[in-house]
Amino acid sequence: MSLAALRRLRPIPPAPSLDLVTALPVPVVALDAMDLPLLVNPAAESMLNTSAAMLADRGLAGLTVDDAAVADLLVHARAQGGRHSAFDVEIGFPGARTVRADLLIAPLADAPGALVLTLQTRSVASLVERQAVHRGAARSATGVAAMLAHEIKNPLSGIKGAAQLIAQGADPDTAELTDLICVEVDRIRDLVDRMEGFTDTRALPHAPENIHAVLGHVRKLAEQGFARGVRIAEAYDPSLPLVAAHRDSLVQVFLNLLKNAVEAAGSQGKIQLTTAFRHGLFVATPGSPRKVSLPIEVCVIDTGPGAPRDIADHLFDPFVTSKPGGRGLGLALVAKIVGDHGGIVEYGRENDRTVFRVLLPVAK
Repeated sequence: MSLAALRRLRPIPPAPSLDLVTALPVPVVALDAMDLPLLVNPAAESMLNTSAAMLADRGLAGLTVDDAAVADLLVHARAQGGRHSAFDVEIGFPGARTVRADLLIAPLADAPGALVLTLQTRSVASLVERQAVHRGAARSATGVAAMLAHEIKNPLSGIKGAAQLIAQGADPDTAELTDLICVEVDRIRDLVDRMEGFTDTRALPHAPENIHAVLGHVRKLAEQGFARGVRIAEAYDPSLPLVAAHRDSLVQVFLNLLKNAVEAAGSQGKIQLTTAFRHGLFVATPGSPRKVSLPIEVCVIDTGPGAPRDIADHLFDPFVTSKPGGRGLGLALVAKIVGDHGGIVEYGRENDRTVFRVLLPVAK
């Protein structure tokens, strides 16, 4: 589309060519040589959290806290010509809001220095990428768990039995040592029992479930135990359809995520459970070209500091944890169960809050 066409069509009802740009779900901004917008589609207005009129007055630079990456790419695109791109760029906006996006820039025909800027947020792309990563991590965890369960669990009964025999008639010092052996054997058995959850590769029997009933049960369990005295807020979409799920497994998923949130936020922190219906997200199922819609969104949100940067991309891998004494199996189990449901789980930081987002299919 030429610059002349844009200027001619902007004051009057959109022509079909502009309708296409307006209807695109991807943010698109056409900039002149001074980085002032010639065209801003609704998706861009939503992403930039401002109107096209305000953007026209202030320009792109006036809306970003640190736009060095964007500005450098625009300068390079004008100097070199042709199409340019940058992937996974963090863009800062006023109010401490940040967005990670892929930037695609191309020259605008018949307008020297004018460019078309397309911004694709990384959230959906990251979901699809992480889906494959989490399934791979789950498969690895399955192999590790099966091996350890076979090699470790069998001798434990013998070790504990021998310690109990030694304790019979032993002096106090020896009895104290045998008690220590029994306690440590039980601890190892508990760890192996938890890991055995990865070894069961049988398909879970799914049934239509009310996700709010599941979350209500999880909240009651939490408030009677690890979340006693912690404020848990709810923001639910009451019109959600039933989800295709194995109820007990989903309870385990959200118990793990809620426990993680409580531990991160502390007793004075804030926890929120939210649900929503998200249109338009489809993912490919393993071993099949068929794509499945995942419109049911459940978020567990906390005000904790979030995961350290060096492990944030590996939270769902087995044995990865930032907790002192943690085993790093809780989130790995979450990823496996959600994957068994054909869903996706992701971690993110939004507005200084930690968000664990689970996306699940609708019951047929």
